[in-house]
Amino acid sequence: MSEAQNLFDEYLPLVISWGIQIITALVILVVGLWLTKFITKKADSLMGKRDVDAGLRTFIRSLINILLKLLVFITAITQLGFEMTSFVAILGAAGLAVGMAFSGTLSNFAGGVMILVFKPYKVGDFIEAQGVSGTVQEIQIFNTILTKLDNRTIFLPNGPTASGTITNLTRNEVRRVDFSFGIAYGESYPLAVETIKNVVATCDKVIDEPAPFYGLGELADSSVNITVRLWCKTPDYWDVYFYMNEKIYEAFENTEGLSIPFPQMDVHMDKVN
Repeated sequence: MSEAQNLFDEYLPLVISWGIQIITALVILVVGLWLTKFITKKADSLMGKRDVDAGLRTFIRSLINILLKLLVFITAITQLGFEMTSFVAILGAAGLAVGMAFSGTLSNFAGGVMILVFKPYKVGDFIEAQGVSGTVQEIQIFNTILTKLDNRTIFLPNGPTASGTITNLTRNEVRRVDFSFGIAYGESYPLAVETIKNVVATCDKVIDEPAPFYGLGELADSSVNITVRLWCKTPDYWDVYFYMNEKIYEAFENTEGLSIPFPQMDVHMDKVN
């Protein structure tokens, strides 16, 4: 009994000490994560009040969140009795190994910084990149989040996106809408152009400068194609596009001497004796 008592007396202070350290580390972890969430929300709110660019805002919010969580975990671990210098050395070695293993992730971080510095796009722009297109919802540390026209969400890695070709369809205030309208061979080209001009005059979303362009674009296999180039404000692009297609179809159908051609093929059969 005395031996058990001696062991109890010997290890009790150690157990109490470790218990206090573990409880303290858990308290630091819980409070630290709560503070991280609180500070991140406050920083985001402050940036919102100061009209910080939405892309930069999401990037900084993600960065603050990750750095504060890392600080909380380091503080909690050192509270358990680990030497800070040893832990930093281990963390550095692990960081090197992880960095080599996740070099693509680091390039995504660098790509995110490049996007925010040079601003090829911002939140709300409609872009084409990496073979996909959509409206930019967020620019995060490692990814850019797009929403496609059918409401699907796409996560684009920032590294390849920043180093690849990016087409920003909504950056400029005005945009050109291109059409190719076909008429049958033998029909009046001047009449077709005049009919198209009359339809254009009815579309109030087409702007006068730059001026509309009309030209004979192609002598195709089954049609004479008229190239039409109109300009409008960027948000009106699809309205102009669908309006013109609908009204030109109606105008050609209702104008004597004009019709919309369809592919035809002449087949000649020779009788073999």
